[in-house]
Amino acid sequence: MELTEAAGSSLGLDLQVLAASRPEQIDEAFKAMDREHAQAVDILPDPLWGLQQGHIIDLATSARLPSVSGGRSYADAGGLMSFGPSFTALARRTAFYVARILKGTAPAELPVEQPTKFELVINKKTAKALGLAVPQTLLALADEVIE
Repeated sequence: MELTEAAGSSLGLDLQVLAASRPEQIDEAFKAMDREHAQAVDILPDPLWGLQQGHIIDLATSARLPSVSGGRSYADAGGLMSFGPSFTALARRTAFYVARILKGTAPAELPVEQPTKFELVINKKTAKALGLAVPQTLLALADEVIE
């Protein structure tokens, strides 16, 4: 059992991992989700999927599947929601590191950092199109709600 499946089991969920390593496999993955009566989809952040984001959003919306991804651009583009590191905060930390290196600090002397700021973005327009009512408590936790 994979880690994600074990996590799903502990929450009472039946998680299935569908891998698609090429754009042409995306449609087949959504067909498999339809056959399995999927109730939601989590799109893991990947540069390839960023290029296919509009197509993925169209497929998820057509299938009436609530969807989430790790980058805020997903919700901005019409996905239901995104939750992931703040790219603005990451860019600021990158600039800090570049400045330190330009001032003479050896890159090996700089500590490795993990993201500390995460963003939850909810697209209420997409929720409405899917016939979903987003709980007020979740809306209150969101960093941004797209009307």
